[in-house]
Amino acid sequence: MTAKPRFAVVLSGCGVYDGAEIHEAVLTLLAIDRQGGTYQCFAPDRAQMHVVNHLTGQEAAGESRNVLVESARIARGNIKSLAEFDASQVDALILPGGFGAAKNLCTFATQGPDCTVDSDTEKAVKAMAAAGKPMGALCIAPALMARIFGDGIDVTIGNDEGTATAIEAMGARHTKAAHGGVVVDKGHKVVTSPCYMLDSSISQIADGAENTVKALLQLLGR
Repeated sequence: MTAKPRFAVVLSGCGVYDGAEIHEAVLTLLAIDRQGGTYQCFAPDRAQMHVVNHLTGQEAAGESRNVLVESARIARGNIKSLAEFDASQVDALILPGGFGAAKNLCTFATQGPDCTVDSDTEKAVKAMAAAGKPMGALCIAPALMARIFGDGIDVTIGNDEGTATAIEAMGARHTKAAHGGVVVDKGHKVVTSPCYMLDSSISQIADGAENTVKALLQLLGR
């Protein structure tokens, strides 16, 4: 009997404006489960860049939250610090989007192509690459892949020209994609999908997450 494929899902908080995009995160977990896989959530144990009031869209001055603690809301408490990540224990890794991917997992939101990547996040991604295991990135998270790999890696964030230009400034190649579309870089074993980088319905987000998981499974030969 073939073992179920094991996925690591890296979260960046809880809420689109300062953490992981909740729809993308939950629908990724659902897609993994429906495609016969298992998952373990991870997040960096560090302070968020800032806190945003999701009702008003304004920064909540004076508030501070922890990325791991907030991500635990989505994971129903079943989550580990990304510092504990072991690439040998999983078959694939996925990074949902949300501004947290560009604020907490890297600094793309504030520094664009001059951004840096959270050290635990970079270690996890590089460990997967060294092991030849596939990874997926949704929404704005492909910018993180562009920063780490550069070197012509083919990714998509949909069709936003400004973001695409910034991604290409890091040495990546940007390919336009529509709702539910995926771009597969077979050389790097990286799958990306635009999700909420496009004006999307929740069902279109579900399509993007599912198609990303399916593409990762194909790279795994499943």
